[in-house]
Parts: sequence; structure tokens; C-alpha cells
Amino acid sequence: MTPGGRRRAVVTATLVIGAVLLGFSLATPPGNSRFYLLTLAVALVWLAGGFLAGPLHLGRTASNAGRRPVLTPIALGLAVGAVFVLGALVVREIEPLRSSVAGVLAHARHGNLALVALITLANGAAEEVFFRGALYTSISRRHAVAGSTAVYTLVTAATGEPMLVFAGLLMGSLFALQRRATGGILASLLTHLTWSLVMLFALPPVIGL
Repeated sequence: MTPGGRRRAVVTATLVIGAVLLGFSLATPPGNSRFYLLTLAVALVWLAGGFLAGPLHLGRTASNAGRRPVLTPIALGLAVGAVFVLGALVVREIEPLRSSVAGVLAHARHGNLALVALITLANGAAEEVFFRGALYTSISRRHAVAGSTAVYTLVTAATGEPMLVFAGLLMGSLFALQRRATGGILASLLTHLTWSLVMLFALPPVIGL
């Protein structure tokens, strides 16, 4: 099997297993210990698939002497997080949308917040290793941004949460563009982790949880 064929086989198998586990994890009642085990399993699947598929690259900035992208991605994560928080002011007035967001955040509200935060960071990092690492590389360069974003959104649909799917489409597009601009996963990883923490800690009070 060629390296490209091997990468695609690993990516396909990882997508199937990861999507199934993701669906089960968010279907678990809030506060149930199985949630932590399932979400950790999802992170391990993404990580394993990402590393088994082939080499990964951190990437560099196009300017600033080609340094590793660090501060700008973190600032971008904070900025995008702020936009989502402002959007939540509208969402909380629309009950179906509020219920969807509340369902996702219920695990943080009823569970161990510190543990949920660690799992959130682990899953965010693992998603970047796989979706903007292995998956992105397995798609032709011309279609990598659109293709990886489409697959990321479809996998997010396994959660059955419309607002997560919407966020997956928006953020998946941003992460893929960062991957293309820097040639690696570091920028999208830092933005993803920063945005995730803003969502975890800032969104519940705004939504009214």
C-alpha cells in the first residue's frame, strides 16, 4: 500500500470510530461518569489516527522571520470567543437555540468543571492533530480547506446538537484556513484551545445556566 493509501485508510477508520464514540459521549446523561471515559476515548482515537496516518507539522508564520505562530492564534481565539459570547445574548432569547446550547453545557454544569476543562482541552488538541493534521493532508491541496471542514462538520453532526454543528462549520473553516496559511497545526490548535475555554467558562452565565 502506498503512503497516501495508508494515510487514507487510517483516516477513514478513525473517522468511523471517532464519530460513533462522539455520538455516544454527548448522549450520556450529565454527571454520569461514562461521559468522562467516552470523551477521553474520543480524544485518544483522534490522537492515534493523527499520529498513525503520518508525519505532522507545526507550521510557521508567513512573516516575522517564519517563527512558530503563538500569540496571534491565542488572540484570535479570544476574539472569536468574544463574538460567540455576544451571539449568545441573542441565542438565549430563542428557546430552541438556548435549549440546544444548554444541553451541550449541561455536562460542565453538572459535572466536575476542572475535569471537564481538561477533557475539553485534550479533545481540542486531538481534533487538530487529526482533522487539520492527518485528514487535511489526505485531501488534495486544492480541496483541503473545504474538504476537511465538510468532514469535520459532518462528524460534529453525530452529536445531534444543531448549535454544535453550526459552531463546527464556522470554527472548522477558520482552523482549516489557519492550517493552509501556516502549513501546520500549531496555529489552529492554540486558537481552538483558547476558544474552547472561553466557551466553557463564559458561555454558561450568558445563557443563564
